[in-house]
Amino acid sequence: MKPKEVVDKWVKAFNQQNVDALCEFYTEDAVNHQVANLPVKGRESIGKMFKDEFASAEMVCIVENIFEDGEWAILEWKDPKGLRGCGFFHIIQGKIDFQRGYWDKLSFLRLNGLPIPNQ
Repeated sequence: MKPKEVVDKWVKAFNQQNVDALCEFYTEDAVNHQVANLPVKGRESIGKMFKDEFASAEMVCIVENIFEDGEWAILEWKDPKGLRGCGFFHIIQGKIDFQRGYWDKLSFLRLNGLPIPNQ
């Protein structure tokens, strides 16, 4: 499966909040680094991250663009509340080995009525 196809299917699983299906897209030792947070390493830890996030906020990914360059796919997205972001996915043999996401954490917390941590 090409990187663009992997990310397209990943978005469908994300929007269904299907943690088991999401985990299947990652290599065993994958890294997911949402830059507003610390990197998460390993498929099991990534699954826990998704489970915790889905429990704390309603998240929907509306695809604006998916680009592909070699082993990389780039996702531009928005959500129904107006948040926007992008993600970079390094795909090796049909699996996500590395993911990095950029989005505004303060806006996310405010839009979802979540507490803003003290600095």
